[in-house]
Amino acid sequence: METQQPTMKPSRFKRICVFCGSSPGKNPIYQIAAIQLGTQLVERKIDLVYGGGSVGLMGLISQAVYNGGRHVLGVIPKTLMPREITGETVGEVRAVSNMHQRKAEMARQADAFIALPGGYGTLEELLEVITWAQLGIHDKPVGLLNVDGYYNSLLSFMDKAVDEGFVTPAARHIIVSAQTAHELMCKLEEYVPKHSGVASKLTWEMEQQLEYTTKLDIAR
Repeated sequence: METQQPTMKPSRFKRICVFCGSSPGKNPIYQIAAIQLGTQLVERKIDLVYGGGSVGLMGLISQAVYNGGRHVLGVIPKTLMPREITGETVGEVRAVSNMHQRKAEMARQADAFIALPGGYGTLEELLEVITWAQLGIHDKPVGLLNVDGYYNSLLSFMDKAVDEGFVTPAARHIIVSAQTAHELMCKLEEYVPKHSGVASKLTWEMEQQLEYTTKLDIAR
């Protein structure tokens, strides 16, 4: 008699935005982690939103998700296309004017965020969505895939900020971290915000639109 495999509970997420490096990293474990995260998204029937590159960890996770039959949306500034896209792209590529539009579009499309190992750009994107959560601009889960302890120093810094009174314990709870893709996804599925935002979503959206319009006027 054949034993039936337990069916996975449907995910609360339709699309997850992944921040990661346009480099593969020196340690192959980072590349393996990117593929494993892509596999987790496929198994949970979650689509991918990412930075649009076809190189480094970006290329690995996008290819894994695309090969698994899920939709892939890459958002990339036109000026970075020659640098971060080589050969054929996978899925849908949406070109935007600048980095600000890239981050805004990625955030708008996603139900949650995950950061794989990366450099300055990955860190900047991660910290911005954490700050937006702290302010109450969104309440989407933010995950940190701490592959082989890559982000240990960052997590220690966050704890130090709490100890010194610059970050509240509730805001520290915004960051959900784990060392494996499976563990991280399980934690994100169960995430419940503990912090109290200070900004109205509607007010913030109106201000952002006003600021964007003003910048266009200034640029003319």
